Amino acid sequence: MLKKTVLVHALTLAFSAGLASVALPTAAYAASNSAGSLVGRAMAGTVVTIENKDIGLTRTITVGKDGQFQVTQLPPGTYTLSTTYADGSKENLSAAVNAGDGTTVTFAGPTAGQKVIVTGRATKIDVKSSESSQVLSKATIDRLPVTRDVTAVALLAPGATAGDTRIGSAGTRAGNVPSLGGASPAENVYYINGFNVTNSLNGVAFNQVPFDAIASQQVKTGGYGPEYGRSLGGVLSVTTKRGTNEWHGGANVIYSPSSLQGDSVYSEKSPTTGKWNLVSRPGGTDDLKSNLWIGGPVIEDKLYIFGLVQGASIKSKTYGNTEQSEVKNTSPQYLTKIDWNINDKNLLEFTAFSDKSKDKQYTYKSVVPYQTARGEKVGTDEFTTGGQNAIVKYTSWITDDFTVSALLGQGKYDRTSRIETAACPYVTDRRTSTTKKLGCATQTLITDPNAKDQRDAWRLDAEWNLGAHGLRFGMDNETYKTTEGSFYPGETNYSVRNLKAGSTLSNGYVNDTGSTLQYVQARTLFNGGTFKTKNSAFYLEDNWQVTKTVMASLGVRSESFNNLNAEGSSFIKVDNTIAPRLGLAWDVNGDAQTKVFANAGRYYIPVMSNTNVRLAGTETDYYDFYAFDGSFGSDKKQLPGMGAQLGSRQIVHNGEIKDPRTVVDPNIKPMFQDEYILGIQQALSNRWSVTAKATYRNLKSVMDDVCNDEGAGAWALGAGYTADQADTIAATVGNCFLYNPGKDLTANVDLGDGQGLTPITIPAAALKFPQPKRTYKALELGFERAWDGVWSLQGSYVLAYSKGNTEGYVKSDIGQDDAGIGQDWDYPGLMEGSYGFLPNDRRHTFKVFGAYQVAPEWRVGANVLIQSGRPRNCLGYYAGDLDGVSIGYQSASFYCNGELHPRGTWGRTPWLHELSVQANYEPKWMKGLSFQVDVLNVFNTRTVTSVTEEAEQGVGSPSPTFEQPYGIQKARSFRFQAQYTF
Repeated sequence: MLKKTVLVHALTLAFSAGLASVALPTAAYAASNSAGSLVGRAMAGTVVTIENKDIGLTRTITVGKDGQFQVTQLPPGTYTLSTTYADGSKENLSAAVNAGDGTTVTFAGPTAGQKVIVTGRATKIDVKSSESSQVLSKATIDRLPVTRDVTAVALLAPGATAGDTRIGSAGTRAGNVPSLGGASPAENVYYINGFNVTNSLNGVAFNQVPFDAIASQQVKTGGYGPEYGRSLGGVLSVTTKRGTNEWHGGANVIYSPSSLQGDSVYSEKSPTTGKWNLVSRPGGTDDLKSNLWIGGPVIEDKLYIFGLVQGASIKSKTYGNTEQSEVKNTSPQYLTKIDWNINDKNLLEFTAFSDKSKDKQYTYKSVVPYQTARGEKVGTDEFTTGGQNAIVKYTSWITDDFTVSALLGQGKYDRTSRIETAACPYVTDRRTSTTKKLGCATQTLITDPNAKDQRDAWRLDAEWNLGAHGLRFGMDNETYKTTEGSFYPGETNYSVRNLKAGSTLSNGYVNDTGSTLQYVQARTLFNGGTFKTKNSAFYLEDNWQVTKTVMASLGVRSESFNNLNAEGSSFIKVDNTIAPRLGLAWDVNGDAQTKVFANAGRYYIPVMSNTNVRLAGTETDYYDFYAFDGSFGSDKKQLPGMGAQLGSRQIVHNGEIKDPRTVVDPNIKPMFQDEYILGIQQALSNRWSVTAKATYRNLKSVMDDVCNDEGAGAWALGAGYTADQADTIAATVGNCFLYNPGKDLTANVDLGDGQGLTPITIPAAALKFPQPKRTYKALELGFERAWDGVWSLQGSYVLAYSKGNTEGYVKSDIGQDDAGIGQDWDYPGLMEGSYGFLPNDRRHTFKVFGAYQVAPEWRVGANVLIQSGRPRNCLGYYAGDLDGVSIGYQSASFYCNGELHPRGTWGRTPWLHELSVQANYEPKWMKGLSFQVDVLNVFNTRTVTSVTEEAEQGVGSPSPTFEQPYGIQKARSFRFQAQYTF
């Protein structure tokens, strides 16, 4: 790995070479996530005029001695490039510029005797970029049958897989985040018009604009440059629509009726075979949305406006075993975009949008399980997600060689809830294979009614052309404020369970009655507070045109993270992490037809605000166990009858705010990953191109909490500390301490010697943890036939291996999205047997999608996905000898029924197959009118995508819900659209 000084020296040498090598080819810049670039070839000295008539933007540039030119920071759109040669002949060509992408154009040169020639061409291959990305315009997306959201579009990219449906399960966007390149679903970063809209509480939510406000969407799955950070998975970037020199507008209605959906299903265990079956039941979702938009010039060539408003009427009905619910949503959403061409050199943009969404849920008792007969009303709850965002961006082309852009934004995300039954404890009977819910509670866990997030951010980027070298540099800064908390309704969660004779509970109680014991588990939990997280970064990159055909990108990014506790004191502060990035792109034949590219880079991800909440806030969490007397209360709460207490109270957290110096290793490093990519891309005739790429990602450092008081205490006694001092050291670590698992742990401990806090370093071996591992190895083969007005086709095959002992920021095995503070690494017993194929491992993935204009008025489209299943586990009570506490985590270890079953060895879920189709009709008798129908999951395949992996209710006591299907492929649905545009 390059040291910081070596890399800086290399950049300095490259900079110096650029000043001395003016005869070398011109360097090219990578495009930003909200603008594109043009890179061209023409005769030296040619004056090229670049014009986008739609937005009144004109640039003039003189081709250098090397015969190359470039223009960066261009708003997306179609550009005309023209020139007049000395012999009087002229040449024009047209090129499409996409956000986050570079377009290569080539002028044919002068032709004596011809006044106008149009023989220049644009190529699909960006021979100056070594990034792995996919850019889809809204027109392309509209030709494909996909769910209308950012995640569904992202899943079209090679290496993208759907995350577990339990991750990010709050609100209307439940379980809808992708896993990119083997990373966990919490490790992506999301942008809208260059502004970071990732919800940094735990990384599993993000702000979105209305779908019809999208102009294009880009997915970077690897190799991205130093201007991007805070991601180990990928970058998802949306560019919105904007006004042009012509007034355009439209309206549409999109309706997906529940009456045409495939049956809703529930899982039922066969009493004869013991296998889980999917059984049909009533229920479904009626989804009606309408959009109205208009955009155009307020002042032609100068000032433009675009506005869109979306209305919705969504109603979803679910019929369960003991309850049924109806959820309604009528939340309007909007986008406003204003663009001001101050002059030919300066552009000012303003974006405002809202994705605030409110679900109102009505819960009733079921008269008959899974049927429509409705009993008494239990309660009405309201959940809010999303919020308002405002972005200002200024771009200045100060000279032909120097460009600066500045962005300022504020984003809000509301997570408030109003739970009518908040005073009702949640009661379940888990003694049978179908869990029965009792009482009047409607939610298992309640979020703080005032929960919300706010990001205030700015960034500055600059590009400077120095002949063979193109310098890019910039910085960004954001403050993220979170108000968060959660608690059990009625403060305590009650569940009735079975404990076989001789089995043990997590608090150490052993059932010595000689028969199965029915018991009540009572868990009390509440936490919360208001916290701030401050992240900043700066970067430097030299895009060095080594030869006419070889581009080298040498970059470095430095990031700093500062997390504050509930009292406003820093408890994690990391300055100047160094992330080198190296990219190479070789235009093999110099004709933009064949590109060989390679990348090597390091990527860091910040400490999520969830860590502040769970580790540096107030948290009370404890268990009590009682004998069940066989009865439930007669009032609406239906509390279980409790007899004698079984063992003592098991305390997880005692509710104290800890001294920030005593909860974090002062030498802690954020989580980071190294990545290596090698690929080749070939342009073929008739708009075809093919790609082959190999990717290797290696997670180098993990940041999580450790609670291993036993290991810390035993080491302290052996190291010569007194018994009292050893107990203090053990308690400091045992309160759950944040550090880098697998490394030595340094803790600040008050040893009672009057010296205050003393740094104590505990060797890694004493804590008995394995070294963290997560690798992703993938071979990608892809092809594309670009749209020509008649047809397009695109597809990929990915062979991938995702293996290790940690998924990363979430734990899909049990649906835990406590980013950075999950149960992994708490105690060594939980990590025993943890190495294997990870939840996002999909060995084989085939994707094919495209569209065909079968007749002037008719177009069809299709989307096919074939993917192998994910690994499954058998999780149970810990039965090893690495520690005596992992058993307290209940069914959480890789021991199952007393035997070790390492990660991923319990088989896999079935292969997933899905075909979706589309038909579009645009009648000649009414220009601008269109009708469209999409059928998603045509054959209504209902593949189980995840199961309940907890196998025990006590040591040796099997869980009746083990292997119960949890994630199930969405049912077939029809979506109808009527649209008029002008």
